[in-house]
Amino acid sequence: MAKRMLSEFESYDLLKQYGVPVPDHIIVKTAAEAARAAEKIGFPVVMKIHSPQIVHKSDAGGVMVSIGSAQAAQEAFDKIVGNAKAYNPEAEIRGVIVEQQAAPGLELIIGGKTDPAFGKVLTFGMGGTLVELMRDVTLRILPVTEEAIREMIREIHGYPMIKGYRGAKPRDEETLVQVMWAVNRFFAENTNVVEFDINPVRLYESGACIVDARIFIDDEAVEKTVKERPFVPIEYFTPRSIAVIGASSEPKKMGYAVMHNLLHFPGQLYPVNNKRPEVQGLKAYPSILDIPNPVDMAVITVPAKHVPSVIEECGQKGVSMAVIITAGFKEMGEGGKALEDRVLEIAKGYGTRIVGPNCLGLIVPPKGIDTTYVHESPKPGNIAFISQSGAIINTVVDWSIAQDIGFSAVISVGNQADLNFIDYLRFVERDPKTKGIILYIEEVQDGKTFMKVVSEVAKTKPVVAIKSGSSQKGQQAASSHTGSLSGSYDVYMEAFRESGVIPVHTLTGTFQVAEMLALPKGYPRGKRAVVITNAGGFAVLSSDYAERYGIDLITLPPKVLKELNDLLPEFWNKNNPIDLLGDANEKRFDQVFSVLAKHQDCWDIAFVVGFPNLVIGSDQLANQIIRFSERTENMIVGTLLGGGSMERGRKILKENGIPIFDELDFTFRVMGRILWQRFR
Repeated sequence: MAKRMLSEFESYDLLKQYGVPVPDHIIVKTAAEAARAAEKIGFPVVMKIHSPQIVHKSDAGGVMVSIGSAQAAQEAFDKIVGNAKAYNPEAEIRGVIVEQQAAPGLELIIGGKTDPAFGKVLTFGMGGTLVELMRDVTLRILPVTEEAIREMIREIHGYPMIKGYRGAKPRDEETLVQVMWAVNRFFAENTNVVEFDINPVRLYESGACIVDARIFIDDEAVEKTVKERPFVPIEYFTPRSIAVIGASSEPKKMGYAVMHNLLHFPGQLYPVNNKRPEVQGLKAYPSILDIPNPVDMAVITVPAKHVPSVIEECGQKGVSMAVIITAGFKEMGEGGKALEDRVLEIAKGYGTRIVGPNCLGLIVPPKGIDTTYVHESPKPGNIAFISQSGAIINTVVDWSIAQDIGFSAVISVGNQADLNFIDYLRFVERDPKTKGIILYIEEVQDGKTFMKVVSEVAKTKPVVAIKSGSSQKGQQAASSHTGSLSGSYDVYMEAFRESGVIPVHTLTGTFQVAEMLALPKGYPRGKRAVVITNAGGFAVLSSDYAERYGIDLITLPPKVLKELNDLLPEFWNKNNPIDLLGDANEKRFDQVFSVLAKHQDCWDIAFVVGFPNLVIGSDQLANQIIRFSERTENMIVGTLLGGGSMERGRKILKENGIPIFDELDFTFRVMGRILWQRFR
């Protein structure tokens, strides 16, 4: 049976089984029945159209409230039916629901949807007719705990209206928790329920009542579960011998670029070309089967139609890993998908694992492996970059060379016919060279397993992600309020939060976060911060940015203030940010750093902000920051503002493992993302 919406009557009955407070209600088919039903329930009543084709009843003129007599109920019936027929002449009118009118109260929404990657998601927020306009909602991926439900209630901006706002009495928060817990159980236990919203839920000083409910079911729905995937041996990613199938000496061909980038590979490299005896100075072989020695990895650049037979030969040769650069598979439609399935079937028969197809390949700089066609191979480093976009890898690698950023691994996942994000995460988790991980994600195939694996990886190595697709386009056709409120991007953000992944919105910021967390001090111990600067204007801006990005600037304790007063000019600002004034020299910075190091138990992060001036050079300030870092276990973050005159100081800090920025807003934005994940 296709996805369909339950009637409001059916929805009420289902929710009532779980203890959700629903109003008394009766379905009627004539005006006379409406009058009798209203008298039986008791006035006032609400009357609503009952039609599978009319989802948003108010928009159709299909809802009337405060009906206070039998005569009014008869008139309301005729008007509601007339409005519905005018709104949608094709709609099936099954009758009108007469129900007890709930007293006015604070209007909230409880909803749920099934995300294609992560499964069932529970949503809560401010409700009523303005729900989409206000968009004050929060969400959790099932399963959830009662404590998580309490957190959800307190997260929304409208929570003060529940707690009691400007003299108003508090609402019954405990009843709300129990209603949400009951709704959560209903959603979790009914696999066929794929989407719903209960809007509004009216919350009173004592008790609560739901006023409307839409539930969508799909009897073919399958519950998302965690799937176990065996580890891919780490040696598969670090082969001793590589064959390039489709290797070429013609510069405009893909096989040329891949072969060229592998010429510095320290292991055995074998070009495979059935038309040439030699490729780029190396003996070529007509087939991989003609290579006299074992081959660990094959990189395939031949046209898609030839890939099945090539994979067959790779399997016969005992190749552990095949990197299929070639496009023309499932991304091209049904014919391409059938071809990809055939390739995978052959590979599985031999135990050969596949990277791609339709990918840029993989790079392991510390091992001299580059199976891609990037313009220039990146430098070795300690950041692993796993991306769903080959173009972004090309761009990032090119950018990284100028920025002096190195990689432990760069992996283009392609179509993920076999190996996927989960396998690559497990690889870099075990890779001793990798200290930080960056993911560029368009979509995850198996969200539940992804969350389990990435949460385990993030415990030992920081994982930073940039997720494309944050726009609202494509959500307009959502069936319910919940469907339009909790878009896929929001679910990814919640999955990241639950799994310990730090989401960042720019590529530059992603690398700044990953590099910072890969440094020896890693994560900050907390979000209490001090700012030390010699520029009053930047002190004020630091306060603004800290507040904007959720960083707590501490009030300096009296003992710290006293010691600073003894050191600094009488007219210093006596506050945090600590403004050392424009004439601050090395000695003044050193003295203040000494006081803060002595009292490091009262702060977690120190932001040191410098600017070009003649009193203290960037290299002198950098050396003072290094001395400061050596005297504390807390995180020190440098921001040296300005142009080329500050470059020497930045270089010194970078070489000594101190996080360094050249733009103030960016400094606090990056740290804010880290703290959001760590201490939310």
